[in-house]
Amino acid sequence: MPKIIRYHPHSLFLIVGAAFVGIVLFLAILSFFFLPGNPFATDSATKLAPPDPSHLFGCDHEGRDVLSRVMLGIRPTVMISLLGIAIAFILGMIIGSLAGHFGGILDNILMLLTDSIMAFPGILLALVFVAVIGKGMTSIILGFGIVFAPSYARIFRTGIRQLKDREYILQAKLLGVKTPRLLFVHLFPGLVHQLAPAVVVGIANMALAEAGLSYLGQGVQVPDPSLGNLLKDGQSYITSAPWMVIFPSLFLIFYVLGLYFLSEGIRMKYKAGGV
Repeated sequence: MPKIIRYHPHSLFLIVGAAFVGIVLFLAILSFFFLPGNPFATDSATKLAPPDPSHLFGCDHEGRDVLSRVMLGIRPTVMISLLGIAIAFILGMIIGSLAGHFGGILDNILMLLTDSIMAFPGILLALVFVAVIGKGMTSIILGFGIVFAPSYARIFRTGIRQLKDREYILQAKLLGVKTPRLLFVHLFPGLVHQLAPAVVVGIANMALAEAGLSYLGQGVQVPDPSLGNLLKDGQSYITSAPWMVIFPSLFLIFYVLGLYFLSEGIRMKYKAGGV
């Protein structure tokens, strides 16, 4: 009898998520080496041309190749979400570690600060940050890093407070282990099962936030394309040229949904004791 291959639920989530995200990342990397057309060259002859063999995703209202612009537009979405989450993670690690390890007044002050940031909608704070320091990818990345940091600070703080009285941690302190080594070698590994899915979800949420910011005209600025401003451009042509909206939306959905699948798969895998 043929061998029956059984997949655990978390494996299916991981496979589907990796496939969705892989498609998006492949196009982002490919865009550095190959584009099917000039994403900036206008052509009145191909204005609002539907998809065909020469323009697989059709053309926009200025005759530009939509596939090339989508491939180019994926770059800032991926770059901002990855760099922004890295900044948020580092800031959250610093704040949460200080609060959880030392406690007391420092803990109260830092948690009051994080609660104050979390009390406001993230997209609103990002808009304020961009308005203060100016538009551009750097300001967006820094703004998102600050806005998303409190959630990771709370994970670090809570996890450290739960683990720091464990027997192996107390033994390490008695042996004279310094604070940096205590955190990175003994405490942080115990937080991976909470941090890993939270980081992946954070990347997805940051990608959505970037798309929303660009859609509002406060994110990536034209003529540089991003999935957000491509959706804004296509909004007025959604009935006459729906491909201008469908394809940017599709790849944004692939990226975000794939990351959510990955996060759920990782969470289920840890819960099942598979990692």
